This record gives sequence, structure tokens and C-alpha cells, in this order.
Amino acid sequence: MNQRFRTWWQPRRGLAIAEACIIGLVAALSAVFLKVGSGWLGTWRVHTTHLFPAWLVLPAIGLVLGFLAGWLVDRLAPEASGSGIPQVKASLANVPVTLSWRVAGVKLLSAIVAIGSGMTLGRQGPTVQVGAGLAAGMSRWVPTSPDHRRQMIAAGAGAGLAAAFNAPIAGVLFIVEELLQDLSGLTLGTAIIASFIGGVISRLLGGGSLDLNLQLVKSSSQFSIPEIPFFILLGILAGLFGALFNHGIIFSIKFYERLHISLPLRVALAGFISGVVVAMLPPSFRDNTGLRESLITGNSHPSVAAIAFAAQFILTLIAFGSGAPGGLFAPSLILGSCLGHIIGVSELYITGVGSPTTYALAGMGGFFSAVSKVPITAIVIVFEMTTDFNLVLPLMIVSVAAYLVADKVVPGSLYEKLLELKGITLTKEVAMEGALTKLTAKDVMQERVETLDAEMSLEEAMQAFARSHHRGFPVVEDSKLVGIVTQSDLLKIRESTNHTFRDRNLADIFLKEIMTSVPMTVSPIHTLSNVLYLLDRYQISRLPVVDRRKLIGIITRADIIRAEADHLNGENATPKLRPEPSYIVYQTRSPSTGRGRLLVPVANPETAGVLLQMAAAIARDRHYEIDCVQVMLIPRHSSPSETQVRTAKSRRLLRQAEVLAKKWKIPLHTQIRVTHDVAQAILETINEQHIDLILMGWKGNTSTPGRIFGSVVDTIIRQATCEVVLVKLGKTPQPPLPLIPRGGPTIPNPHYPLSPEGAPPSPIPSPQFNRWLVPVAGGPNSPLAIKLLPALITLGNDPKIRLTQVFKPSELKPDMSISEQAIRRLMRRRKLSSTVVALPIQANSVAEGVINLVETEGYDVVVLGASREGLLQQAIQGNIPEAIASGVESTVILVRGAMQK
Repeated sequence: MNQRFRTWWQPRRGLAIAEACIIGLVAALSAVFLKVGSGWLGTWRVHTTHLFPAWLVLPAIGLVLGFLAGWLVDRLAPEASGSGIPQVKASLANVPVTLSWRVAGVKLLSAIVAIGSGMTLGRQGPTVQVGAGLAAGMSRWVPTSPDHRRQMIAAGAGAGLAAAFNAPIAGVLFIVEELLQDLSGLTLGTAIIASFIGGVISRLLGGGSLDLNLQLVKSSSQFSIPEIPFFILLGILAGLFGALFNHGIIFSIKFYERLHISLPLRVALAGFISGVVVAMLPPSFRDNTGLRESLITGNSHPSVAAIAFAAQFILTLIAFGSGAPGGLFAPSLILGSCLGHIIGVSELYITGVGSPTTYALAGMGGFFSAVSKVPITAIVIVFEMTTDFNLVLPLMIVSVAAYLVADKVVPGSLYEKLLELKGITLTKEVAMEGALTKLTAKDVMQERVETLDAEMSLEEAMQAFARSHHRGFPVVEDSKLVGIVTQSDLLKIRESTNHTFRDRNLADIFLKEIMTSVPMTVSPIHTLSNVLYLLDRYQISRLPVVDRRKLIGIITRADIIRAEADHLNGENATPKLRPEPSYIVYQTRSPSTGRGRLLVPVANPETAGVLLQMAAAIARDRHYEIDCVQVMLIPRHSSPSETQVRTAKSRRLLRQAEVLAKKWKIPLHTQIRVTHDVAQAILETINEQHIDLILMGWKGNTSTPGRIFGSVVDTIIRQATCEVVLVKLGKTPQPPLPLIPRGGPTIPNPHYPLSPEGAPPSPIPSPQFNRWLVPVAGGPNSPLAIKLLPALITLGNDPKIRLTQVFKPSELKPDMSISEQAIRRLMRRRKLSSTVVALPIQANSVAEGVINLVETEGYDVVVLGASREGLLQQAIQGNIPEAIASGVESTVILVRGAMQK
């Protein structure tokens, strides 16, 4: 059950959307809680000044609550100090900075205390870290890849900002402009969803960031062309003061570090100084929200705005430099509104036109842009809070001018400078992609995979484990991954006290009963960093690579280490030249109604009919569709896509296949490919059409030096990821016989099918396959040969099957257990009326024994399954398949399981 849960939660688009929704909701609730909590504490602080002297109460509250906020951070989560945005930025840059539920919780509580103490800090920065921490905690709870986790953390940060400002679009832009700088579809999608939900929930629950009254929200700004110079001036001043502000932040942090006191004492000192200064100012300065509204609405005198600007500027430097948990967004907006109010009143006094409110709002965006270096986000934040289209142009002028001036005076991001003070440098080298992010699982996976069949018995599986050094095998059924079995699974069954297994023979327990039915897998497009993350998370050594449930490879830690080493050594730097792909010049499609696809390359009209009948038998048995391909070779100097070819002869052969398929009621797709390389064209067809099995003819021998079966067949065996069936048709002519199936629907015998044009094609004789010989020797491919028999024996009349094992003459008492297991497997698959026997044979070699048996008893077909080492390896070691195929005149069928090269 736990494994099923893990697999269900594997990274995918649906999961990302669901997570984004939850993250947006939780981030919004956190933002509202932070607003309500800090607001309640701030109201209590202001109310106490009416009961006791302000010069006594405000410093005392700042001292006590500041110490408490610093203590929470210092003891529980040091990562929660400051605004939190630098920590989020570092985490998204793959720097090992802790983001978790614990950090989010501590940040939330400490920010409430710090802001409620009267320090001039904002709550928007903390909500960004809280949202990111909640998302990071959720990504640890479920198995996700590093890229997926980064996207969720970014979505949480954006949702926190959107909830704090009631500005969903600004939350998305802040992710793109400052944090992740990623415009991929999934990143934007999750960010938009999380930010939208965060903004909506926050607004519904009263989480408005500016607390502007209804009159202000409904008011509209004024803008005229003559005011442009004043807005440019405001932008320049905002940029200069913003650069000075950033420089002051760095100076303040370094000053506190030189004091060599603990974080609680630093924050307590900042709270005490803030209380003393605020107590000396007019009462209106004790409520930051009220002061901000007064400046924006233009009800304050310019001298009040100037005093507020100076006080906010200094107090923010004092508070933030101490490491108190609070942000710079709100102070930036207050400072911008003060500066804009002063310029607006001055412009109104000089020209008699204009609105101080417009300048105050534009100044908010300009100062925010100068400090955070995110001009687009600054414009959108102020616009979304006011929903005033007349404000867009002044905002753009002031924000862009402020950004350019600030970046010219103090280049670089403030958040990156804050990270540098902690010894973290986000340079281009850190962001450079290595092999772990460049390469995918498909690039480095092992395509040759030893698998076990789901119908294999427990006894056979134990024998497979005994012959192999592997501690686990993927379990497949029709080339589809259906499970995984390990040595520990077998050990549990042997030691089990469960009556389901205890009272049963090992030969009667099948792998599908004991395997882990939903194993952890990766897709071909997973990056190596994602794969390594899953390997480390679940402490496993290898992962199957699956494409649409089809097993296409396996990847291990050693593969990843090797790929990284090759990347560092520059072995992958030189791109490999790829041959020009084949080109389809003719194609027909049928409705896709099958469970899989079987490919038949046709070339020789004399053998194509028999191969198609075999393919039809297998397709009927497995409910497959048939793909029929004809390959046309052209010279190397010609381009497949530009060379003119004559396809009349090839189309005639394919039309014959279409007629046969129509009679058999099997979906058939045909195509003609022009290529420089036959094997390449076939492999391209296998990959494009997601072929599950390829059935192709074979001469039985080859004259090509260095080849076992020939250049084309050797390449297919090495590189084809599907099941491979090679057929060497017997030399003895086969008279036509009616096809009588055993246990399945009748396949008509098409002696003289008519082509669509009405011309009778050449007669296709039905093969006479009555006596079948199947040598068995164990291994994963032996069951595949047995699995084909129920379908193929329908090509004969009263077929008889002999399973045999070859033993050395010195073995007096042969062990026939493998043959007996094969018989049981055969009978399980279908009730056969055919005669099936299992008899041993003694010979010095497998090839010699099989050849002698075929010659003496006259078998029509020999079915060979490759050994566990693989078909080519077996052939190289002893040329067993080639020796048998060339040594007998009967038909020889060679079976190679999917994924083995």
C-alpha cells in the first residue's frame, strides 16, 4: 500500500496542479494570520500608550518583544532571520539552505512578535518565506524530483507575496523576475494557480495589504503630459535614495556583527531604539498603517512627510540590520509614498495641476523598484492594489527610472548581497548546468534489462536469482512493466506463515502474486538529478525506465556516476553525427483498436506471406495491431526526403497484406520508407509506432564478416527495445493446408486473395507446421518461446509439441524440472488439445543434439529462446542459433525478450 501511495505521488502535471492549489490556500491562511496577529499586537501596543507614558511603554515593549522574536529565531530556526527572500532565492539556486515547515512556523510567529513590537518592518517578505517553507515541507512529505520541488517552492513564495499584497499577478512576476527566472509552462502554471488562490483567499478573509479605505480605493489618479519631467525627477530621486537605502542595509548588518552580541540581544536593542524614536515623534507615527494612508491621500503636510521619510529610513536600517524577522517591502512603500508626496505637493505648488496622490503611489512603485530591483513586479503590485489604469504610465516612468539609477549607483541585487554576507555567492558558475541537469535517464540508461515474466513460478524465479548476480528483476507482461521482485520478496515468502503461501508448492506460486505490482519508476525525460533524488530518497540502487508502461531500460547509481565523469572529462562535448533519417513515401492507417503493435518488415515476396500468417496468428492471440513496413534502399549521396522512387512493386506486396488482414479482421498499418540503412529505418519505425514485437525473416546464415546473423538483424537485436522474433523458413516447399487453430478463432486460409484492383496476386502457400521442437534451458527468454506456441501452432494441422533438454552423456539421471515447469506454463496459458511431451536428449553440445533430433525425427519447426546472457552473447560463445539454423532444413524461430541486446 505504501508503495502504491509513493507511485501515485510521483512528479507529474496533475500532482503539480493539486499541490499548487493546496500551497496557495495554506499560504493565504498564513498571510492572513500574520496580518491579524501583528495587527492585533500593534493595536495593543498603541493602546497601552494611552494608559501609560509613551516614552516608557514603547521602548519597554520594543525591548521585550524584540528579545522574544530574536530568541525564537535563534533557538528554533536561525534560517528565519531577516526578510526570508534571500534564503528562498538561495534554495531555488540549489544552495543547501533549510526550508521546512519548522522554518515557516518559526518565521510566522517571530514576524508577528517583531512587527507587533513597533519595528518598522514589513510582513510581505516573511509571507514569501512562509509560503516557500510550507511548499518545501510538502515536497518532502511526498516523493518529488528536485526540479518539481523548486517549482513548488517558487509557487509557495509567489502565493505568499500574492496573499500579502492581494496581487496575484505580482506574485507570478516576482517568481519570474527575481526568484526562479523560469518561463516554462509548468512553472508558470503552478505559480499562477498558487498566486491566484493565495490572492483570492486573502482578499476573502480580509487580508488586504494596504488597508486602504473605500474612499481611497475608489479614487482615481490624474496624469498629464507636462507632469512627465516631475515623474522622471521622482524616479531619479527614488533611485538615488533606494541605492543609499541598500547601502545602508549592508552597513547596518556589518555594524551589528561588530558588536559581537547574540541575535536576541541585537533584535532587543533594535526594538528598544525604535520605541525610543517613535515615542519622540508625534502620535500619528506610532501607527504605520495610518501614516501610510495619510500620505497617500495627500492629507499630510510636506514637513510631516519629510520627517516620516527620515524616521522610516533610519528605523528600518536599525531594525533590519539586527536580523529581526521582517521584510523591506512595506518600508519601501512607505518611503516611496513619502518621497512621492513631497514631489507631488511641490509640483502642485509650481504648476497648479497634478495630484499628490498620484505621485505618492508612483513613488511607492519607484522606491520598491530601486530597492528590490524588480521594476515590473513593482508596477504590477501598485496597480493591482489600486486598480487604476491612469496610474500605469506614471508608475512605468518612475519605476523604470528608479531602477536604472539605482542599478547604476549600486549594481546588483540586494538579496544576493545579503547572501554574500553569509558566505553564499550566487554566480554563473553556481547556475551552470552539469550532467545531472543536462542528461536524461534515456541518455545513460542500460537498454539491456534482464526481466522475468509475470506467469513465471516462484521456483523458476529462484533459479533465475541463483544464476544471476542481480538482487532484483523487473516483471513484465507483453513488454509492459507490471511489477518488480527482489530477493527479499522471495525470502519473505519462504519464511511466511501466511496460509496463502505456506501450504502451496513453489511451482504453483506465480510472480504476479508476490511481486510489488506498482514499482517506483522514472520516465525517459527525467533528468539525472531527478533520478538521483529518488534513488537517495528511498535508498534503492536502480530504477526502471518506463515509457507508457513499456519498460525501455534501467538506470543505476553507477550509470549516473559514469555519466558525470564523462561530462567532466569532456567526452560528451563533441556532438555525434547522426545519419539522415528515413523518409515515408507511402502510408496507410487503420483504426487503432489493439492492445499492442507487431511489426513485420517485408522484402521477399516468396516469404512475406508466411511471415504475415505468423504475425496474424500472434496478433490474434495477443489482440495486437500489425504494422507492415517495406524498406527501399537508396545511395548514400542521395537524400531520402528528396529522392524519387518507384513504389508500385512495394505497394502491390503491401496491398496483398491489407487484403489478408481484412480477411482476418486485424488492424493493419502499412508504410514504405526510403533510407540509407535498412536497420535504421526499422528501428525508427519501432520507436515511432511504439512496437511491442517485431517478427522478421532471416536467411539462417550470413557471409558478412564480423556478423552473427547479418548486418541488419544484428543491429535490430542490439538496439531494438521490443521483443524480437526471427524466422528462418525451411527450404522444403510447404503445401497449402487449412489453418485449424487450437483454442482460438479460425484464421481463414487465403490461397488466392484479390488485390483492390482485382488482379490476383501470387498464391501464398500456408505453412505446414505440425511437429514442433522446443529446446528449453531456463532463463528469462525460455518462457517467451513457450508463450508464443499457443498462437503459432494454429498454423498446423494436429500439431505435436516436444519440449527437450540437452544433457551431457555423462549425466546418468537428467533433471527435467525445467521442462516440467515449461509444460505447466504452456498449459496455463491455454487449454491445448495438442500432444505435448517433455523428453531429454544426450549430446556433447546443444547444437549437435538439436540438429540430430530434427534429422532423425523430422520436426517442422524448432523454437529457440535465447539464454539469460542474451541472444548475441550466446551466439558468439557457441554460435548455437546459427549452427542450428544452418544445420537443419526445417523452420527455425529465434525469440529474444524485450530490452535485451
